Amino acid sequence: MPALRELLSEADELTRRAGGLLRDIFGVDESVEAVAVYVPGRVEFLGKHTDYAGGRSLLMTVERGFRLVAVGRGDEVLRVSAGGDGGDVQQFPLGRTPPHRPGHWVNYVATVARRVVLNFADAVRLRGADAAFISDLPIAAGMSSSSALMVAVFLALSALNGLEETPAYRREIDYSPLRLAEYLGCVENGQSFGSLAGEAGVGTFGGSEDHTAMLCCKPGMLSQFSFAPAVHERDIPFPETVQLVIAASGVEAVKTGEAMEKYNRATGADCRHLRHIVERVGADGLAEALKAIRAGTLPEDAEEDLPGRFEQFFREDQQIIPAVADALARGDLAAIGELVDTSHANGGKGLQNQVPETDFLQRAARQCGALAASYFGAGFGGSVWAMVGRDEAGRFLQDWRARYLEEFPARADHCEFFITRPGPPASVRKG
Repeated sequence: MPALRELLSEADELTRRAGGLLRDIFGVDESVEAVAVYVPGRVEFLGKHTDYAGGRSLLMTVERGFRLVAVGRGDEVLRVSAGGDGGDVQQFPLGRTPPHRPGHWVNYVATVARRVVLNFADAVRLRGADAAFISDLPIAAGMSSSSALMVAVFLALSALNGLEETPAYRREIDYSPLRLAEYLGCVENGQSFGSLAGEAGVGTFGGSEDHTAMLCCKPGMLSQFSFAPAVHERDIPFPETVQLVIAASGVEAVKTGEAMEKYNRATGADCRHLRHIVERVGADGLAEALKAIRAGTLPEDAEEDLPGRFEQFFREDQQIIPAVADALARGDLAAIGELVDTSHANGGKGLQNQVPETDFLQRAARQCGALAASYFGAGFGGSVWAMVGRDEAGRFLQDWRARYLEEFPARADHCEFFITRPGPPASVRKG
């Protein structure tokens, strides 16, 4: 592992700052060996609530994310500093969760640490860590910042404790980034993963799409995966002539309390195998499946619009994603706009997870000249992406932002607009 002093001269500013916080807040000597972790945020280009139902997604990472620097301790205590000023420090033993308010970042860190104890403590004497993390991702904006933090914490604890060398890790994960992504999805949702027992996650039901993007996507590529289990289907070069402009609406996609209940309903936790229905009826069997679902819907479930949820899944998984991916692969950018419009509209109707801000952003992006635009992520807030010509991205961003603030002036202090292309996956510097 590099000495902390090496990380203090890293080219990446946020890594330098995180290392400096370890030195200044926790008094870590610059000669101590440290591990540096980078985990990006992700954009769900297409694939709205498909992964946990066995469907496919078209994914990429953004060129922003978490930087976490950590050093090992001689005991089983975690001390963690959050943010650029180190003003929020939490300390607790591995395997414990300190008292916290709903939605506080420490719950995500502690959830990972508890699972590490549960799954690996029998194989290795675990030691705690002093860690500091900084992120330039908009928080609760649909780019999976909470998942990115959980991935970063696991990668750091794994590097400091040699988890990859344990029998349990080799048996269930086997050095595969895709298997690791599935495991970390189970850490987050609380499920077991093979022989690695589960326990309480962070309170939402979801799949491994976020973790897969962060660990497995490639720079300059859109990557297509299917899920449950996760399978890599293909990579498609992101056109050199375009950029993505991201608009974080300023409406936090918070999944606590009533919002969490709405999110869990949208995920269709009782309909995890929608793919199996598709396999049974075939690619031309939408009408047949909808008829059967309507006939079998109980009166108490009528408000959930199960036929609408299935139709949204079917069209996204079987029609829209393959058609958009094929068009991008052959360089036919003009063909994707209406398809993505349909995806956006289907998500709002079938998942009922739109808010006025993200719906407006999608329409305004198209009116400003975007080739394609869609909301992404859990919904109930969050962000919208817009694909625009590379040379037009700066002007487009300004016009798009101005229209949004004219319509929603109260969001001015919380929204954020930035330009990106598909970035690199997570990385760990330990040598």
